[in-house]
Amino acid sequence: MKGRLLSAVLALAALASAAAHAQADAPASGSADEARKATLEGAQQALYKEALLALAEGRRTDASRALRRLIEQEPRHAGAWLDLALIQCGLGNADEAERLFATVETRFNPSREILELISQTREDGCHPWTPNSALSISFGRGIDHNVNQGASTSTLKLGDGSFDLPLLDEFLPKKDGYTATGLEYLRDVTPNGTIGFAQLQSRRNDSLHQYDSSSAFGGIESPWRFGSWALRSTLVAGMVSLGGHIYQRQAQGQLRVAPPLSLPNNTLFNLMAGYTWTDYRRLANFDARTVELRPELSHRRGSLFASASLGLLSDHGNAQRPGGNRHGQLLSLLMRSPLAAGLTGELGYTRQTWRSVRPYAPELLISQVRDQATQLLRATLIYSFNKNQSLLFEARAVRNQENIDIFQYNNRQFQLSWRWQP
Repeated sequence: MKGRLLSAVLALAALASAAAHAQADAPASGSADEARKATLEGAQQALYKEALLALAEGRRTDASRALRRLIEQEPRHAGAWLDLALIQCGLGNADEAERLFATVETRFNPSREILELISQTREDGCHPWTPNSALSISFGRGIDHNVNQGASTSTLKLGDGSFDLPLLDEFLPKKDGYTATGLEYLRDVTPNGTIGFAQLQSRRNDSLHQYDSSSAFGGIESPWRFGSWALRSTLVAGMVSLGGHIYQRQAQGQLRVAPPLSLPNNTLFNLMAGYTWTDYRRLANFDARTVELRPELSHRRGSLFASASLGLLSDHGNAQRPGGNRHGQLLSLLMRSPLAAGLTGELGYTRQTWRSVRPYAPELLISQVRDQATQLLRATLIYSFNKNQSLLFEARAVRNQENIDIFQYNNRQFQLSWRWQP
């Protein structure tokens, strides 16, 4: 049905021209009437554009409403009749679709291409709406050079820095291999573009099982329209375990807004606002409430995709949290491009900074105000055997720079994975 809707959009010019000629034959009755007519036609074009945008975003219910309003204003708009018929057929409303198809055939003298499209749709039948779904399963092996995020230094400076305390071995970097598994599933929830999704991930180390981790998250995402502004809201909740125990619970809400800007083709600008609630189950006074605001600019040219975003972060905790509240920034860069037959490369870079508002832990002789900058460089090669299976090799380098030595660490990870999408 999606293919037929796209074919209809491409063929609507022929139908619309017939209605335009009919309107052009009507006699003009003065400049005032012409001005009113131009205003009305402009409003109808805007309404039709709204319907096509809704259709492109998967919001079939919104598209149907817009098309019905357009038909009430302009009964001779052939494209609106045809699009509405195809949408109703895709929703399983066979009687309504047949009535609309008959109107198109008898009222607008459609082209041969449109008649063939209608005939093919009738032959296929108007079946009830069936939600689409997608599943992805992955299995991988990797090596982590700093499983425990061990400190880059072997001593801890206390007080004014004149006293060094040797760190225990457990606080130094530990290297280990691991096995990673993952499952991702998404499914349409409504005919108006709302989707539900779930993600399960697990990582088991070869030796350091106290750092084994797993996560389970689920959520829902819905597209919206506010005039010419496109919006997309997302709600996510889940939990993370560490060493076989629940480590944290998390919930997040995000709103993505695309303002009506005049941009080059295939270029998008979004504003994103998010709120994250994090509850640490095994750490006292570390719970967080994080607010994020950032713009994102992305561009696609064929198979090449690039995006960049720079945002502000604000994290609030309770009065007993070490360092108190903190504020920071997030820079994210991503590029994806085909490299050879079946091979795709992806390069990503993020830099996140945090600065606390008060000394971290004076009672433990850590009197500095924590100032943190974490950089992550990620490179991925993806080889697709076919449309269902691919092989991924990923390399990560992490550099966490801090003014408190015990929190500063570096890491490197390498992972080879197989992904199946049935």
